[in-house]
Amino acid sequence: MKNLSILLVLLFLFCFSAKGQNNFNLVKSNKWFIAGPAKENEETINEIRQQKGIIVVTSKEYPKGEIELNMMITNSGTNDGASTNLSKESKYIEITYQSTQVIKLQAREGNSEGNGCVHGGSHPRVSLPASPDDFTTIKILWSDFKLDELPDGRVLNIHNLCKFNFVNYNPVSGSVLKIKSVVFKG
Repeated sequence: MKNLSILLVLLFLFCFSAKGQNNFNLVKSNKWFIAGPAKENEETINEIRQQKGIIVVTSKEYPKGEIELNMMITNSGTNDGASTNLSKESKYIEITYQSTQVIKLQAREGNSEGNGCVHGGSHPRVSLPASPDDFTTIKILWSDFKLDELPDGRVLNIHNLCKFNFVNYNPVSGSVLKIKSVVFKG
């Protein structure tokens, strides 16, 4: 009987923590990384994120190359690591953002060794429309993430999700991306 009670408590705690996993804000909980011609560096982005609860990225004057802002799904001190197996109950992601340009959201899956993300090549992705004047909240179904955004592209495997990359492939001088929240929904 004692073992059954312990088992029930553990099951309750597991279910409670798994359900809660779907509603935390990755802006507030996870470290973010940046590459490309942005005014802000990794330290600045994370300092503002921790103080004000928002990610802000501004492109440099006459930027050359793409700006890539990313974070691991499971918080990590590094820009790589093991993938996350999202619950089958997770149906979409909700993002509140403001951007002067279209942003591509890549979902990178875990590598075959299970110890890092797939790097290089193509990834399932979606487009976040420009929203230059106001913050907008967008709901993106997991089934919308398709390889190269092709209608018949392979769909994202949410049971092997490593990280998100917010990419501005063609930044213009002074373009801005602000992100208030990134939340998994079930």
